[in-house]
Amino acid sequence: LIGATVLVTLLARRINLPYTVALVAFGIVAGVIAQPLRVDITPQLVLVVLLPALIFEATYRTDFAKLRPSLAGVALLAGPGVFVSAALIAGALHFGGGLSWPEALVVGAMLSATDPAAVIATFKRLRSPKRLATLVEAESVFNDGTGIVLFVIAVGFVSRPVGLAEAGLAFVSVVILSAVLGGAAGYATSRILPNVGDHLIEVSLSVVLAYGTYLVADGFHQSGVIATAVAGIVLGTYGRRNGLSPKTEEALDTVWEFVAFLATAFIFLVVGFSIAAHPLVDVAVPIAWAVAAALVGRAVIVYGFLGGWRLVWRARHAGRPAPAAPGEAVRHETDLPLGWLHVIFWSGLRGAVSTALALSLPLDFPNRAQLQGITFGVVLFTLVVQATTAELVLARWVRSPADVRRSKQPGPSVGLASPPADTGLES
Repeated sequence: LIGATVLVTLLARRINLPYTVALVAFGIVAGVIAQPLRVDITPQLVLVVLLPALIFEATYRTDFAKLRPSLAGVALLAGPGVFVSAALIAGALHFGGGLSWPEALVVGAMLSATDPAAVIATFKRLRSPKRLATLVEAESVFNDGTGIVLFVIAVGFVSRPVGLAEAGLAFVSVVILSAVLGGAAGYATSRILPNVGDHLIEVSLSVVLAYGTYLVADGFHQSGVIATAVAGIVLGTYGRRNGLSPKTEEALDTVWEFVAFLATAFIFLVVGFSIAAHPLVDVAVPIAWAVAAALVGRAVIVYGFLGGWRLVWRARHAGRPAPAAPGEAVRHETDLPLGWLHVIFWSGLRGAVSTALALSLPLDFPNRAQLQGITFGVVLFTLVVQATTAELVLARWVRSPADVRRSKQPGPSVGLASPPADTGLES
């Protein structure tokens, strides 16, 4: 599988295709025609083996100096945004797809979390603004956690209906307790690492932190994703300031970048294998309803929540001169350019987490195969359609600094077609 990953990735680069999409296509083909390559796909393979590595690596290397001005936006996307997306998808599947409310809510929860791995790869290739890429990736990390908690509550609702107040209290308590656990583990590891003096042991401790935090939180029926994410944040911020040596930082960055690449590759191979095992034609109508609802929900979240926040911010700061004080500069950077909203909207892919949650449905769950097929169909649509066209959206609405500098020079314009002036690069 590693050999296949290398070959498929090299081929994808040559034809300018996101390697995650190419890996899904390879997984589908292999799952259909290559019987010796049968892989026993279990939810633990994704949720316990692969997902903690991705979550930890993403949060450990997140630049919170870039993210801090957009924390309110991330909170809107990963908090209320998850509920809005799940509710709209559930409503569409109930009224249009013929599913019962409990089943529709479960599918809505599975598809509420975004997974923009393919888009992030495009961000890096096009050298897009760092703050934009950080915002999209941070949203994915945190709504993975909230989406999984919502899924657990929705599955439990099928066997034991609970009231809205009880479900809300359970959600809040899980989020808070998981964050406290991850923060404590990250703080303890950050205090220990500078005193070790051996980069091999230090890297091993980071692996213990990533997977141990996940397993302990899961063992206490909390959210392993949220705990691991917070642990990565603490190590990447407080740990770096607490005296990690340059050699340790280099080792951690290199090892976790490699681990995250392999985990990403395997996850999208698993997505392909899983899709190949389900006849999606039988659930084409519910898939269409779910895709439409997912796009509408994403538009409501991005243009309604983030767009409203953007308008309020601009109204409050209308007519003010360009900020000079450091504190004012941070507030100035909270302004989200309109072009960024278009990119964030189109970055709402579904992928690894949705696939893993679908696989984790109990074997005796009502209409399990149908619900899995709907989920896999939406995942396939977002990867094939949105991931492959993300570069066009980025090129239209966000240009690299080099393109902006060239456009300001006299003479004929060079490079991409001119997007609206509001590209966000000024901040």
